Amino acid sequence: MDNPFIIKPYKSKDLFCDREQELELMLRNCLNFTDMTLISQRRLGKTGLILRLFDEIKEKHAEISTIYIDILASRRIDDFIKLLAEGAMRSFKPKTSIGDKFLSFIKSLRPQLSFDNITGEPQLQLTYNTAQEKEYTLRGLLEFLDQQGTHIVIAIDEFQQIREYPEESMEALLRTYIQHTHNLTFIFSGSKKHLMTDIFINEKKPFYSSTTFVSLDKISSSSYSTFIRRLFSQSGKVISDEAIDFILEWTRRHTYYTQQLCHTVYANGDSDINVAQVKTACNQLLEQGEYTYLQYRQMLTPKQWNFLIAVAKEGIIHKATSAEILSKYKLGTPSSVTRLIDSLREKGLINDEVSLEGTSYSLNDVFLSHWLESL
Repeated sequence: MDNPFIIKPYKSKDLFCDREQELELMLRNCLNFTDMTLISQRRLGKTGLILRLFDEIKEKHAEISTIYIDILASRRIDDFIKLLAEGAMRSFKPKTSIGDKFLSFIKSLRPQLSFDNITGEPQLQLTYNTAQEKEYTLRGLLEFLDQQGTHIVIAIDEFQQIREYPEESMEALLRTYIQHTHNLTFIFSGSKKHLMTDIFINEKKPFYSSTTFVSLDKISSSSYSTFIRRLFSQSGKVISDEAIDFILEWTRRHTYYTQQLCHTVYANGDSDINVAQVKTACNQLLEQGEYTYLQYRQMLTPKQWNFLIAVAKEGIIHKATSAEILSKYKLGTPSSVTRLIDSLREKGLINDEVSLEGTSYSLNDVFLSHWLESL
């Protein structure tokens, strides 16, 4: 039997843990044409939830079409247009009404159209003579989708990447075009919370107050315990309650790392699993990651590295600029620590959580955190 603990975003609802409340909320928003901003720390399951939502829509609301694009690798508006057009081509297949009309629309742009030799997915190459042509193409693409007489949900993953585009007007352009659509619902998903928050909450920005927010927290221990036990049991394996508790504590119930540890435990082949066997899998994962962790050390300044160690050893730091933390880990002045945090957050290594008590910091990579604890 295939390993049921998948470490890719989504395979099927049977291998997807919980998120029932978030799924219900997002489905209701879609049915009511409510645009959403989906935010959480990295690898907590945003993409999986979007694909689970699309699966639910396909099963229960087949009249709604869906388009998913991940723009993390995009660098400019040209890339965004290309990804959106390819996403639409995947959703609207040839020899369907919308598919044929969309192909005619794309051909009017004089593209170079090819298909990936391995996946068979469409690949477009569009050329432009001026910046105005790019803007016209983006507007035309959204207008075409909006005019098809069908409700389309468009999910744009890693949406904060548009802040990296050289076209400073991208946010304003996209907001202008989107607000004039009637049949499109948008899901804007991102893992850099400070950027996503600025895009959608800063009153000086074009997308201010234009969406409803959906925030992911960690899955509850009870739900995850039931899920883990069920998947092992369906494969003829028995795992002790103590082993499950250890898994959830060691991975801090962070979706990707919980799945990765369970995946490794399952792959080791034992049919009767206890805490000792889980600890063996933990050591395997830390050994596998050591090369990457050492590369981080080469990429970071000594003070950045020391701050990562400080956060790892503390687990969570609530007052990063306190005299106690500065002295204990020799981090320097409060202002220098603030700069360290900003830099590490931009690199995706630090997660910040804002509450009524203030801002707390933890490492995004749970395995790296455990590895640093031993230094």
